[in-house]
Amino acid sequence: MAVIAAQPYDYPLPSTTGLALLIIDMQRDFLEPGGFGAALGNDVTRLQAIVPTVQRLQSAFRQLGLPILQTVEGHRPDLADCPPSKYERGQSVLKIGDPGPMGRILVLGEPGNQIIAELAPQPGEKVIEKPGKGAFYNTNLEFLLKTHNISHLILAGVTTEVCVQTTMREANDRGYECLLVEDATASYFPEFKQATLAMVRAQGGIVGWTATADQVLAALQGQG
Repeated sequence: MAVIAAQPYDYPLPSTTGLALLIIDMQRDFLEPGGFGAALGNDVTRLQAIVPTVQRLQSAFRQLGLPILQTVEGHRPDLADCPPSKYERGQSVLKIGDPGPMGRILVLGEPGNQIIAELAPQPGEKVIEKPGKGAFYNTNLEFLLKTHNISHLILAGVTTEVCVQTTMREANDRGYECLLVEDATASYFPEFKQATLAMVRAQGGIVGWTATADQVLAALQGQG
């Protein structure tokens, strides 16, 4: 059986199908100046640093013909799917729905809500629009995974401790075997990323596994 060298122990790969890459929220609102992340006072360059690594994963999955799914966090133009608690929280310069340099902040269809050009999905690659932190909440993600018999998820994206970790925990509760790629995820707060990696793989992988992109790619290329 093929495995990925990982922590806390080797991650078993499904024999033929069943593996997908899930890229979380690599959207302009979080990675570029003028977006929601910057409006919250964050250094967006910390997230930009992982783009080449995520590209490597994306390219490898495409070459192997394996499924790739991406998510974007966003809301309807009328904000009917944005809870008041989410809208009102914080004291940022721009709130959800406000006009910004890239259109309305975190609103579906606006320029800032688009996936960055470097990781733009190809035809046939699914994009899940999610109103919350987790990719399973009020989305069709679980339907898509079941339809395509996906049992194992390789996760990448941002931010590690919020949307990525929430999605990984949701997937773990639903029985999916999850591996988070250490150098293909990032946080505005590096210490939060490290804490999340430790939590994920603690207690024998209570939430899942972690590995580097090189470790993931080595296993996939050996299997492909």
